[in-house]
Amino acid sequence: MFGILNVYKPKGKTSHDVVAILRRVTKVKQIGHTGTLDPFAEGVLPICIGKATRLIEYLKDDKAYVGTVQLGKSTTTYDIEGEGVNFSDKNVTLEEIEAELENFRGDIEQLPPIYSAIKVNGKKLYEYARKGEEVEIQPRKVNIKELRIVSFDSENKTLELYIECSKGTYIRSIANDLGEALGTYGHLIKLVRVKAGEFEVDNAIKLEELTSADCVQKNLENPIAYIDYPQYELTENEKEKVSHGMSFKTSLSDGIVILTYQGFLAGMASANNGIIKCKKVFL
Repeated sequence: MFGILNVYKPKGKTSHDVVAILRRVTKVKQIGHTGTLDPFAEGVLPICIGKATRLIEYLKDDKAYVGTVQLGKSTTTYDIEGEGVNFSDKNVTLEEIEAELENFRGDIEQLPPIYSAIKVNGKKLYEYARKGEEVEIQPRKVNIKELRIVSFDSENKTLELYIECSKGTYIRSIANDLGEALGTYGHLIKLVRVKAGEFEVDNAIKLEELTSADCVQKNLENPIAYIDYPQYELTENEKEKVSHGMSFKTSLSDGIVILTYQGFLAGMASANNGIIKCKKVFL
């Protein structure tokens, strides 16, 4: 079994839960996901099966989310699962929100939530938080490619945002930081990942529908369609060399190359000074 599965992760499941379920269904051990989703979040979770797990590093890692922010309250976890910390009765306008969002677009620095899996000194942040231990958290640079308002309910103080961002962006931190910037508070009450690289929510299959190995096989997609590098069709002689991990001459420009043979993925390679060197072989 070889390919990529566009799974819709349900709320309440971890990314590792999804992998474990698919291992039981398919009896395939070599399964991996392309980006962790918090248990309270839902949405697109690309899953690589079989040798396709070796292609994870070549897949695009930008993400897009629709997140709902509750203004007027902050929590320990920056989301709905945490305990309330700060409260405010302040009313903000749509114009104020629009103006403040400009400061969250482009390259920004953000502090990850203390309840996150980032490691500091070999220990995950949430482990410090659960023990009540203080730890210095370093800001991280992320890129917010697109940030816009989907809807705003001024009466209930809920704000729905579309966010397209780089890998490693914490939407929870945006909810918290935006609330503070508006002179009130905020936390995330709903999060849906609508895009991961080239995978979109409209094409995702629900986890509960993947009840058999045949069903998984039917929904597997060819990884070539989701790897954005030049393709090179091997000759019979070149195919033999690649199958043994040997290099060969080429006129290709320097960079990563997808090697194909009779239209199928044969390997990933790098071109450098007219020489193709194999990095991963699938023959």
